[in-house]
Amino acid sequence: MSDIEKRLQALGLALPAATRLPEGLHLPFSLVNVRGNRVLISGHPKSNADGSIGGPFGQLGAELTTQQGYDAAREIALAVLANVKAEIGDLSRITGWTRVFGMVNSAPGFCEQHLVINGFSDLILEVFGPDVGRHARSAIGTAGLPMNFAIEIEAELDIAD
Repeated sequence: MSDIEKRLQALGLALPAATRLPEGLHLPFSLVNVRGNRVLISGHPKSNADGSIGGPFGQLGAELTTQQGYDAAREIALAVLANVKAEIGDLSRITGWTRVFGMVNSAPGFCEQHLVINGFSDLILEVFGPDVGRHARSAIGTAGLPMNFAIEIEAELDIAD
């Protein structure tokens, strides 16, 4: 078990299985794309424990509260980690989180996107610490997201050989 997985366990967190796409859904891109020591992570929703897509679905400020969004963003971080682990093997290879971009499906007037995406950032910092976990970030509101996802988060990170 890697140091990062031990840290997750100590925090009472478990990674879901790597994402399984619904039958019939074709994505002409990779969820995780490794280029040398750089890892580009496509937009992710939350995953259920079995790797199936778990949403949440709907708009923040209408169907979901800021707290529900924050909690979901933490779970999205776990889904991202599960998919990165499936691609690179050992999460301890991560040497730095460089960028996080969060999109929040927002009802008119909802302006707490930054608080929602804090769920992702907070979990990354808890697991990786301030040196490796430190990242630049943007959080934006959108009028809609694919499949009616409430939140979609993408990221970039660096890994060791």
